[in-house]
Amino acid sequence: MAAPSPSPSSKTKPWDLHPALSEDRLRLCARLLANARRDAIALANEDLGDDAWSVGCRAFSFSRHRLQRVAEQKTYPWLRVLDEGMAFTFLIGTGADAVPVRFFRGDAEAPTARTLRRLEQESQQLTLALGDRAETGLMFRMAVETDTKGHVSRVVFLACEGTTDEPRPVCAWPVPLEMPEIERAGRMAQLRLIPDDGYQGPQVSEAASRAKGGRRKAILG
Repeated sequence: MAAPSPSPSSKTKPWDLHPALSEDRLRLCARLLANARRDAIALANEDLGDDAWSVGCRAFSFSRHRLQRVAEQKTYPWLRVLDEGMAFTFLIGTGADAVPVRFFRGDAEAPTARTLRRLEQESQQLTLALGDRAETGLMFRMAVETDTKGHVSRVVFLACEGTTDEPRPVCAWPVPLEMPEIERAGRMAQLRLIPDDGYQGPQVSEAASRAKGGRRKAILG
């Protein structure tokens, strides 16, 4: 495991590295990733054999699909997909200045060499977006950190330079998953519940749940 050292300066923010990496954009991406894992856990069924591995695979697939769906809706024209495969890579920004970002589940302070490996498409896009700065090996990741039960504890935007074996972190910014304070009726109000991208997650009505249970009993005999 490649452990970045020394620690990055807390003063460096993502938008200091590239203007496309604004707080509102990173908030949206982090929220999509957090809610995708939430749904994967909600659908897990230990009685049928689900475990941490299967939930992790589903969380990755859900996260990939969620980002793809929002990108295809074009509600946020700055969000696009560069690589739809297992090395899923999405773009933040517009035109040639769009920045490639990948996500992983794990500790932001100890990403693996595999996590930090730059792919060909990613490297090409980084050269377009960063120019000479890309020669330092700069790359961008979003680390989805979880607790012992698999629930998201935080999402960290991570930027590293150097090689996969000797990465130098330049930014590790925990993305706020709560909505910022807003002005309401002359007073500040903190919105604790953040809206999703329009999808409410896996919800089944009581009647549908009973019907599903009945079909399962019939199948099992």
